[in-house]
Amino acid sequence: MSLVLRHRPEKIGLKLDENGWADVQELISKMRINFKELEYVVENNDKKRFSFNDDKTKIRANQGHSLKNVDLELKNIQPPNFLFHGTVGKFISAIKDTGLLKMNRQHVHLSKDRETAIKVGSRRGKAIILSVRAGEMYKKGFEFYCSENGVWLTDHVPSEYIDFRNFKNKIK
Repeated sequence: MSLVLRHRPEKIGLKLDENGWADVQELISKMRINFKELEYVVENNDKKRFSFNDDKTKIRANQGHSLKNVDLELKNIQPPNFLFHGTVGKFISAIKDTGLLKMNRQHVHLSKDRETAIKVGSRRGKAIILSVRAGEMYKKGFEFYCSENGVWLTDHVPSEYIDFRNFKNKIK
């Protein structure tokens, strides 16, 4: 479901509207699942990646799209003073050089707490947790958004706003 709602809806011939919404009945038909299964995934996904609209006739991914033409209608809001990013050692040198880049996604993803960042970073190996001075960035004019599932988003985090002093805090 992540693949088709975030990256490649054409893989199953699914159409997303400009805000990333797909018709629930069309998704059910093309994925060959039933509504109860779909509802279970939305309600029990540990990352809360998906949302229904109010009457559950539409569904979309909350963030993480590589599709450039999806507008999630996010509002710029003030972030906490510090946010966190989970990564692995092989990326530290590049992050020191360029900061955190959105790469093939619409935004850089940040976590509100270390525990969530640990989970994110651990997907690729031993997690390294970087602290981002988001409050300072916001005061300098950087925009931040918070998705429906609590993931903080921004376009770029320059390296001068990242605390590298504790990057040896690998999680085993």
